[in-house]
Amino acid sequence: MRSGLDRLRQALLFECLALALVIPSGSVLFGVPTSHMGAIGVGSAITATIWNYVYNVLFDRFMGRLTGSTHKTIAVRVLHTVLFEAGLQVVLLPAIALYLGVSLIQAFSMSMSIALFYLVYAFFFNMAYDALFPVGANTPKRALKTASHQEA
Repeated sequence: MRSGLDRLRQALLFECLALALVIPSGSVLFGVPTSHMGAIGVGSAITATIWNYVYNVLFDRFMGRLTGSTHKTIAVRVLHTVLFEAGLQVVLLPAIALYLGVSLIQAFSMSMSIALFYLVYAFFFNMAYDALFPVGANTPKRALKTASHQEA
């Protein structure tokens, strides 16, 4: 299982890279001033960062209890991503509508477009993160030496 600091690094990297992509492209796509898209992006990122940390800890605990492992197959990664985005939309949709002064239906199209981006982005980001920072890679060398001496 990943440490709290590793999950924090994952969440922060995820959100910073996403903001670099969402703010300029969202401004152009939706015809919203960059400052508004930036406020939506940063507010969403703060909310999503907190949700990302909590959600991943809970998901891994549940998965560990259910299966005895936190290894994610492609199907589990898809489920993981969809559930994450659904939970996030419950909070973000009304906030975006309120901030832009538009109806929930109008905000829905923007929110769902952004969510679709994040669905694809999260899927690939998390696969890349797991490859770059495998679980157990940060195990202290001393613990590894102790374990290898006990096996011998």
